[in-house]
Amino acid sequence: QVHVVESGGGLVQPGGSLRLSCAASGNIFSSNAMGWYRQAPGKQREFIASITSGGTTTYYADSVKGRFTISRDNTKNTVYLQMNSLKPEDTAVYYCRIFSTNLAWGQGTQVTVSS
Repeated sequence: QVHVVESGGGLVQPGGSLRLSCAASGNIFSSNAMGWYRQAPGKQREFIASITSGGTTTYYADSVKGRFTISRDNTKNTVYLQMNSLKPEDTAVYYCRIFSTNLAWGQGTQVTVSS
């Protein structure tokens, strides 16, 4: 059974940093691209970042480019999102996604940026 579990969220001050983790089970992780999404209060879920199966190519939404870094460790079946220079508008529930699968959205992890 393939599933993902997000972790690492929390409360951080503006300008601070957090590192999110997404642990996946199953044998398909290393063969699929991965992505991070977020949903802020009152807003639609939006794409944040993605990474190819080998970790060689990444893509970022303009809203986080230069501040967030996506990476993966296929030996650990884990994808990460390093978030720096956090802003209050980054407050959201963050979700990871294994591309080319039809898995339901996980529980996500809450990130709150506030002074």
